[in-house]
Amino acid sequence: MNITIHTDPITSLEVDVLAWPITSEPEFSGELKDTFGALLNGLIESGETKGKPAELTVLHASADSSIRAHYLVGVGDALDANAIFKAAGQTVRAAVRRGCTSLAIHVPDAGLVRPAIEGAWYGSYQNNAYKDTDANQLEQLVICGTGDAAAGDITGQAVNLTRELVNTPANDLGPEEFANRAKAEGEAAGLEVEILGDDELQELGAGSHLSVAQGSARPARLVRLAYTPENDSTDHLCLVGKGITFDTGGLSLKPAKSMETMKYDMGGAGTMLGAITAIGRLKPTLRVSCVLAMAENMPGSRATRPGDIVRAMNGKTIEILNTDAEGRLVLADALTYAVRNVGATHLVDAATLTGAVSVALGNVNVALLANDDALANRVRAAGQSIGEGFWPLPMDAAYLAPMRGEQSDLRNISGNRNAGTITAAKFLEQFVDKTPWAHLDIAGTAWHEKALPHAPRGASGVAVRSLVRVAEDWS
Repeated sequence: MNITIHTDPITSLEVDVLAWPITSEPEFSGELKDTFGALLNGLIESGETKGKPAELTVLHASADSSIRAHYLVGVGDALDANAIFKAAGQTVRAAVRRGCTSLAIHVPDAGLVRPAIEGAWYGSYQNNAYKDTDANQLEQLVICGTGDAAAGDITGQAVNLTRELVNTPANDLGPEEFANRAKAEGEAAGLEVEILGDDELQELGAGSHLSVAQGSARPARLVRLAYTPENDSTDHLCLVGKGITFDTGGLSLKPAKSMETMKYDMGGAGTMLGAITAIGRLKPTLRVSCVLAMAENMPGSRATRPGDIVRAMNGKTIEILNTDAEGRLVLADALTYAVRNVGATHLVDAATLTGAVSVALGNVNVALLANDDALANRVRAAGQSIGEGFWPLPMDAAYLAPMRGEQSDLRNISGNRNAGTITAAKFLEQFVDKTPWAHLDIAGTAWHEKALPHAPRGASGVAVRSLVRVAEDWS
């Protein structure tokens, strides 16, 4: 998709569609008023156009017009970053469905250009890589306004990289394939990349990570990616992602229905790969690394058994009582590696970690658990600026008690279902060496269960844009 900024009069445009974001109490001015003032007032007074979120009204232009149609896209009470993101995505999807190849979006505020472009990329994504189809695609996007298109272009494509990876079936994306893709994407973004295999992980003592991969014919991988600014910063943020390329539950086998979407269990690693590739291209002043812990959780003859005790990289022993609580096992060693081998001063991890988070927060907010309020506030503020919600949950010391083992330092599940998202986070906290750390449980938000006006069913790419902004806004 080719993106341009248009600052000349609207009448000089030659596009299939021109989209106008409309609030619930619109004030028409400028070229919009001059062109459609009377008609728009009539539509609003009649109740045919109310400016409600996701409302779309089509106005067909005359045969001699260089603009074939106008879309009035409702955004609700106010036109902010979240509203323009969704409106742009919806507009792209609507235009593509009608066979359009060129689209212009009126963006009245320079600060909204970036989220508008990100939203357009979001709406352009089509999950049809495995379909025999010649789907129409948007070729030209024109932003009518003033602003920098580059950042939105970079971040928008990074989000779609994450969605593409999460949507890829596990037969084509095992740990090795994922690691190789991470290497290719990382190097293309100018990052330093290192892939660790079984031998290296054994040497590091990553018994927790390796235990998850034992039942699979596909060996584990750990990938390190690094962005170093020209003037290296004192702070060093490391993004850590859970990369379970398929989760059967291991010997604690999931029901068949629960396995249908388990290709998405590498969503945390997909999120962090998308974020670090965007960071590499945007070049903030903060040093940022990324650690992706990859494994496939299968019930093979060598699979870890419930009751097995393994030793993690930091020396702690873990009794594995349920092999379906595997994400925390790969993250445990990845977090230790990020602190002790990468040298991170701050950590953020992302993982489709617990079913409990969906019970608590549904698919609206990402659960945010942290040992450092300042870092948690950075993540929340970044999310609020673009419309991604991160909801803090408590991390009281008492929540660790259920995770202490009788025969081991820790066990990988508690004795009951109470506070499952929190107890999982308290387990992870034992592997960060008191480094400022925030944990994002995206199990409820990483997947759209149904199509939305601005997105198809499937991977959501949640948190990529927020984490990129955390790095950009760091000071």
